[in-house]
Amino acid sequence: MNEKKNILVPIDFNQKSLIALEQACSVAKLLKHDIMLLYVHEETGIFSKLFSDSQGEDKVLDTIQLKMDEIAGQFNTSSGISIKSMIAKGRVSSKIVEIAEIIDSQLIIMGTNSEVEFKKTIGANTHKVVRWAKCPVITINGLHHEKGCRSILLPLDLSIETRQKVSKAIEMAKHFGACIKVVSALWSKSNKEVITRLNAQMNQVHNYITERGVKCQSEIIESSETEKTLVPIILKYAQEQGDIDLIMIMTQKEIGFVDYFMDSNAQETIRTSDIPVMCIAPKEIGIIQSKGF
Repeated sequence: MNEKKNILVPIDFNQKSLIALEQACSVAKLLKHDIMLLYVHEETGIFSKLFSDSQGEDKVLDTIQLKMDEIAGQFNTSSGISIKSMIAKGRVSSKIVEIAEIIDSQLIIMGTNSEVEFKKTIGANTHKVVRWAKCPVITINGLHHEKGCRSILLPLDLSIETRQKVSKAIEMAKHFGACIKVVSALWSKSNKEVITRLNAQMNQVHNYITERGVKCQSEIIESSETEKTLVPIILKYAQEQGDIDLIMIMTQKEIGFVDYFMDSNAQETIRTSDIPVMCIAPKEIGIIQSKGF
């Protein structure tokens, strides 16, 4: 018998990681997944500093494990989700990605690091996990979130890679009973060629989604020419809609350098969105041709 599918939730006991665990419980219930809590122990970590050298590393790890068991028990009682916990040693980001592959996690749900609160950069561990993970990663930046998901925002542009989000959005929408809101943004209405291509793509994606039994809304919105990127106008649209509980993005456009860089729009979305963001790494471009868009 195959083991039940799981969601990996890295935890460091700060507020954001506990909010991520709460959100993971909601997602796990709908997907019928279990949850694996992971604490990555680094010698320079906060818990190591709480103990003297004479107490030894075993004492540190025992204390951490007791705390994890307590949290797992609390969330299991409130959610009914099976929650296990484990401790791994190493660098936080690389160990999270490694464990996710070993236990075949379907999702990683993690709170963003404190650096995000200053809205300047993505926390280093968040950045690396999103960049390296093979499974989708949901980042949690805001403090309050809906249980479940009413609508999924699917931003599209004219790149081939961005269309790979569509199948994952349909999959998630069916689990959640959610609507998919497809949106494209452009700086100026004067470029008729771009508008024609965006409209054609929008219609194809809209039809593809509705043909698979998922409710879909689609819209092209115009941004100010003073904006440096389209991210602010898309996030403003998401906030104004009032029912969007997940934003789905691709993490890279630079396919040839996928191991080294994350698309700047992805970074900006993760660090500035108070709505959870699902990050999906692009696959081979060739698989898109069979989708019909």
